[in-house]
Amino acid sequence: MGSEGPSGVTVHVTGFKKFHGVAENPTEKIVRNLESFMEKRGLPKGLTLGSCTVLETAGQGGLGPLYEVFESAIVDKEYGLNDQGQVILLHFGVNSGTTRFALENQAINEATFRCPDELGWKPQRAPIVSSDGSISNLRKTTCPYFCMIKQTTVPVNEVNKSLQQMGFDVAPSDDAGRFVCNYVYYQSLRFAEQRGIKSLFVHFPLFTTISEEVQMNFVASLLKVLASQNYAQ
Repeated sequence: MGSEGPSGVTVHVTGFKKFHGVAENPTEKIVRNLESFMEKRGLPKGLTLGSCTVLETAGQGGLGPLYEVFESAIVDKEYGLNDQGQVILLHFGVNSGTTRFALENQAINEATFRCPDELGWKPQRAPIVSSDGSISNLRKTTCPYFCMIKQTTVPVNEVNKSLQQMGFDVAPSDDAGRFVCNYVYYQSLRFAEQRGIKSLFVHFPLFTTISEEVQMNFVASLLKVLASQNYAQ
């Protein structure tokens, strides 16, 4: 299936550490174990696992490590060190209230944290990127959230359909929240748009809802589906 990818796909994966109310973040364990898991299982043909990084669950204070991931994702491509084909920034986060996987279509330029992040920051109705337009200045727009939206160019509906056919309980989502997940996704979509690459955020349930084994198999299947897509430029 992976051989269908026209020039290969390089995926850079991130997850998060614990945060208030979630003592064990499943995405931390998934991302830490992903490389060894895929070595045993075998990577889909045409797919390269570029990096696996666990981030602090933080917004503004966590931008440094996040942008290190961004820059590492494009350095070889920009300097022509290898032919990576398509590059995808793939972000994993937990939604402790969900019972299934969610493929996020978009992120909103708004940070309204229900609790402080792990570095103590708790913004309220603040733009993630001020230069993209402040919330107060966009009240007259047609956006229902009065703020800017950035959407993924990954074909979410096609990916979702393939994963459902594999037996996974997964659905598209138009709301990544207003906490750190949305914050990181907005930054990532913005960077991807500027650099001609792609970004996708996936929300995971807790391990008590869907087992670690099933979640690891879901990630492997997701990588296989991403490798199979025809990413026409």
